[in-house]
Amino acid sequence: SVTVVDSLLSDKKTDFIKNTKADYQKVREHYANKQSKKEMLSFEQARANKYQIDWEKTKITKPQFLGTKQFEDYSLQEISKYIDWTPFFRTWELAGRYPNILTDEVVGKEATKLFDDAQKMLQQIIDEKWLTAKAAIGFWEANTINDDTIELTIDGNKAGQFHQLRQQSKKAAGVPNISLADFIAPKTSGKKDYMGGFVVTTGHGIEEHIARFEADLDDYNSIMLKALADRLAEAFAELMHEKVRKEYWGYAKNEHLDNEALIQEKYKGIRPAPGYPACPNHTLKNDLFSLLDAEKLTGVELTESLAMYPTASVSGMYFGNEEAKYFGVGKIEKDQVEAYAEVNKLNFEEAEKWLSASLNY
Repeated sequence: SVTVVDSLLSDKKTDFIKNTKADYQKVREHYANKQSKKEMLSFEQARANKYQIDWEKTKITKPQFLGTKQFEDYSLQEISKYIDWTPFFRTWELAGRYPNILTDEVVGKEATKLFDDAQKMLQQIIDEKWLTAKAAIGFWEANTINDDTIELTIDGNKAGQFHQLRQQSKKAAGVPNISLADFIAPKTSGKKDYMGGFVVTTGHGIEEHIARFEADLDDYNSIMLKALADRLAEAFAELMHEKVRKEYWGYAKNEHLDNEALIQEKYKGIRPAPGYPACPNHTLKNDLFSLLDAEKLTGVELTESLAMYPTASVSGMYFGNEEAKYFGVGKIEKDQVEAYAEVNKLNFEEAEKWLSASLNY
């Protein structure tokens, strides 16, 4: 096959760059689009088969603070220690897990060159402060109402709500139809639960350097910088989640995990992001950004299509329940879309537009 560098130098360069830019979007859409039609339940049947947690026996930890916390100009050196390098190689269409890919018989030589170049640029990014890392995190009192809506409060005053989608395909006997709302105590339980949210970015400052590379027709370093900024953003999300578990929420104060264990998500709790399999509804970003005052605290903006800018940004929710796990919502039916539209005060066509990738009809 043609190597990455050759691709950048050949007359196929435009197509190669276009494909590279589309890479992450393909990953996001992969799970949502791969499913064939399955036997479905009505929305009420799916709700009746929700994931069950014994809330009387569940330990709930109160976060160290309620409301928001801002982080400005966070250390890129510290963030870089949390980088997961495997997706970096996928950006360059090289298959294999880091570090084994560096000694791979087929792509090892090229992977090693890329990695060495990445290390040099990463150090330059850190030393010369090419990028600025900012973050906002927040915690709120939380309870589930009406099975699928998480109501958030501070000191008893409503702060907002997140309506979560539920799996609607028919499951084997004993297998539940899960929603993220199932991992928050129902209001009827009488238990006060908590939920968090975050927005992190390592994209501020990138544009002037991208412009410099593009002015020199240096596609290689332009793509390299974008790839490293994306890796740093994901690393920042990983670092911040660890600090949340051990310090700011503090439900796992004695956790000791190395980077590989973090990559494999061997920790308690999850941080699902709007637009991903467990939470395919991008519209939750509006609520999340509002609750966190994210644009003011981080400088990250939402576009009309609810993409984040700068693009090297990550946002999501924190769930601390020990039974919380990642899953894919999959396809949903019209009755769930109608409920989603009603609770979010959207007209039906608008709801269908935002949930189009999840529709089973």
